[in-house]
Amino acid sequence: MDPLGDDTSSENLDQAFLALADPVRRHIIARLSKGPATVNELAEPFEISKQAVSKHIQVLEHAKLVTRSRDAQRRPVHLNPARLEALTAWIGQYRLVREEQFRSLDAVLRAQAAATGGLQAKDPP
Repeated sequence: MDPLGDDTSSENLDQAFLALADPVRRHIIARLSKGPATVNELAEPFEISKQAVSKHIQVLEHAKLVTRSRDAQRRPVHLNPARLEALTAWIGQYRLVREEQFRSLDAVLRAQAAATGGLQAKDPP
């Protein structure tokens, strides 16, 4: 665990992406995006045991992608949107770098085309 609580520390990212590498866990995340659910409800679409689904949920909990609460006899599982947002932000920072590089390349290519009278330069959309 990161002592500073940084959601984008290398260890936290490893846990989160490792958890999301499994299709069953991604399906659980997709289901929880619609609202909290119990283990029984999460297990319904799968042909695996409830114990196996519980283990998948434990992996997601360890990665801080889901949380559990207590509601009388029920222990609903909830999506942790803040954690997903942290992952999205981490990915987004690299996407923005690439987009800036492509915009620069487009500008260079347009300038070269205009200078040589070759292809007509078009304004970016």
